[in-house]
Amino acid sequence: MDNNKINYKILIPIIILSLISIITIYSALKYTSSSLGNLALKQTVWYVIGWILVVILLKLKNEYLYRNSWVLYILGNISLLGLLLFAEPINNSRCWYVIPGIGSIQPSEFMKIFIMITLATMIHNFRMKYDNPTMKDEFKFILSTLIIVLIPSILTFLQPDTGSVIIYLTIYISMLFISGIRFRWFIIGGVLLVLLLGGIFGLYFFKENIFIKVFGSSIYYRLDRIFNWSNGSGLQLENALAAIGSAGLFGHGFNNTPIYFPEASTDFIFAVFASNFGLVGVIILLAIIIFLDINIILLSRKKIEDTDKYIVSGIIGMLIFQQIQNIGMTIGLLPIMGITLPFVSYGGSSLLSYMLLVGILLNISQKKKRTYKY
Repeated sequence: MDNNKINYKILIPIIILSLISIITIYSALKYTSSSLGNLALKQTVWYVIGWILVVILLKLKNEYLYRNSWVLYILGNISLLGLLLFAEPINNSRCWYVIPGIGSIQPSEFMKIFIMITLATMIHNFRMKYDNPTMKDEFKFILSTLIIVLIPSILTFLQPDTGSVIIYLTIYISMLFISGIRFRWFIIGGVLLVLLLGGIFGLYFFKENIFIKVFGSSIYYRLDRIFNWSNGSGLQLENALAAIGSAGLFGHGFNNTPIYFPEASTDFIFAVFASNFGLVGVIILLAIIIFLDINIILLSRKKIEDTDKYIVSGIIGMLIFQQIQNIGMTIGLLPIMGITLPFVSYGGSSLLSYMLLVGILLNISQKKKRTYKY
């Protein structure tokens, strides 16, 4: 691989998605509270800042992040803890630090990256230490990495932000799959998970009072929302489906979303795009997303440094999960969980975190294979 060679197969789809994002958010403005301001303009500013971060990261290189992985991880957890202690509730959640005149910052978005970087360095060091690890060695490794993921997961769950917790776990499982540990651990983990969820859901369905006493009413109502998604009730989903279903082949046209539904610029941005540009537009959007995903996967198959390979697996696992979950919940196939569509939905913190990942990917694509110690 040539140094300083930009991977345009990753860069160009991101640029196209940024244009789609701004156009679609502009189209959703008529259903967005005026108190939020011009979100399309704000998204443009966030993208500009995001590209600046990409350039900075290209100068720093990924090794800077790897060397400081524990510092980033600790700072991320401190920011999550600070939300629970000091942040003002917004819609009964403590997920954001509000900065007057600028907006809000959501630490869980950046925690996704910090978890990836920390796990990647841990996996790298484990593989460097053990050529042929025993079951005991792998158990200690799994336990230590699981603790690393559980700490921010608990802090995020208490905000409450269930969607981000699921993304943390998705990243963890994706990275473990290529860590080289024995496959039997995944079978053991799967069995334990089924038993744990079986016990929890058993209480939820058959012993409601005990469930609430043990886990609290907040968790009960969160599960209740998830399990009731399939009945199709609710203004948000019904109106989104009506907007998509009436779009036809070419849609209602730009800036012509025919019906209101909440979170049009964020969680349900796909419904706005589909209603504007119809089936043809949706096919084009999905083709761009799939093209991006495939090229990220292909990057992991090149001769790159092992730590980079672990990072790429976490990135692709997170992106594919979010893409499937967001589009699936928008069309009523999956429960509504407040998960955004990467690079398209409005959001300062989320977009900046994605752009940092773009910088990491571009660094990987232009770097020759080397071996590092962190």
